[in-house]
Amino acid sequence: MEEQEMNRSLKEIINTMNDGVMLISPDGVILMANRALEEITGYGREELIGSPCSLLHCDVCEGVRSEGKEHWCELFDLGYSHRKPCFLMRKNGSYVHVLKNASLLKNGDGRVLGAVETVTDISEIDARDRKIQQLSSLLQEQIGFEGMVGRSPAMQKVFDIVQKVAQSDAPVIIYGETGTGKELVAHAIHKLGKRRDAPYIQLNCAALNEALLESELFGHVKGAFTGAFSHREGRFEAANGGDFFLDEIGDVPLAIQVKLLRVLETKRFERVGDHRSMEVDVRIITATNKDLESLVSQGKFREDFFFRINVIPIHLPALRERMEDLPLLIEHFLRQIRTRSGKEISGLSAEAMELFMNHHWPGNVRELRSVLEYAFVTAENGLIHPEHLPARLTQFRRKKSEEQGPVPMLPDEKTALIDALVTCRGNQSQAARMLGVNRVTVWHRIKKYGIDIKELMTL
Repeated sequence: MEEQEMNRSLKEIINTMNDGVMLISPDGVILMANRALEEITGYGREELIGSPCSLLHCDVCEGVRSEGKEHWCELFDLGYSHRKPCFLMRKNGSYVHVLKNASLLKNGDGRVLGAVETVTDISEIDARDRKIQQLSSLLQEQIGFEGMVGRSPAMQKVFDIVQKVAQSDAPVIIYGETGTGKELVAHAIHKLGKRRDAPYIQLNCAALNEALLESELFGHVKGAFTGAFSHREGRFEAANGGDFFLDEIGDVPLAIQVKLLRVLETKRFERVGDHRSMEVDVRIITATNKDLESLVSQGKFREDFFFRINVIPIHLPALRERMEDLPLLIEHFLRQIRTRSGKEISGLSAEAMELFMNHHWPGNVRELRSVLEYAFVTAENGLIHPEHLPARLTQFRRKKSEEQGPVPMLPDEKTALIDALVTCRGNQSQAARMLGVNRVTVWHRIKKYGIDIKELMTL
């Protein structure tokens, strides 16, 4: 009686298991099956019990039988099977991916009484893995973060800190050379932050003189100065509740720095020509390609203002410091330009890629994009070759003997100027820095060679 109770209890326990369980006789007939096996296979218990286990068309077992083995299962060769992946056929003809565990049952004399098998349905895991693979493929296409492209450790560090600082309201300053993507970082901080639904306002501080910059920042009232025919809202006022990105903060005059410091400390400002102060709630993000600490030591940048904006610094690497990202960036821009232009440019020739890898990229990612834009204009369908590239990329050729190093092949003055202006999108100050001359020199050369900047911007 107790043995019968024990058997009944054992069956109930087996029926509560999530894994399918079946007991099989030595000749391959199913003697017992639990509820989980019914759910996995779609067969009822009455259909399973008494049927050969080949009913489930296990691909592993069928493989063994196809080899002419006598036994109904390879289990008889090994005595056990542990986490064996296989496919079973359901009653409706579909397949289910399972992990199978099996073991022979023997009596005291070693005679085989049968086998017990458990099967675990892993189809949900398969579905999850496929989803992960799809997402990974999508990420492979994007190869980046909020418009920034790169898998290098340096860029991964940038992506990580951007996500963290986005949740703060503390001032952020982005350091990096011209063309490294400071504006993209600032915009990413806004999009990921608490103020994402509020305004995002930006201003290039290097583009304006002191009077215009003050008016742009704080606005002015009617009659504040000659030409002020009406009231005007400033950028701070427009950014209220959101983020205000001040690019090229190192070029801000000392007098304006004093006023910006006051806004940061008191959250109040006055329009030009007005004595009434206004309250503003703005998160400040700044950027510069200059060494502010050096400017502080030279007395060209206020130390108190520096400490106020240098709360959370983010340093963007130059392109030459993350050349492992260059192929990704090339493919990223090629895909964008290809879509826009309709040209079937498939990529770079080996010779062109070598020039890209040997170039110093003083204009960084912005220069890379402009070089590829240039190549799309000069190349036909197919590959981009060295003759399709701007002169500055071919100005250094390697001699056959590596001991003698690179041989300079300097482009003519006009070509170098045109290349710099195209790279810097017409910004004469940036072009001057790129060429190592002052802005006045650039202006004189533009006049000398009759260069039309508006026409260049159509390239």
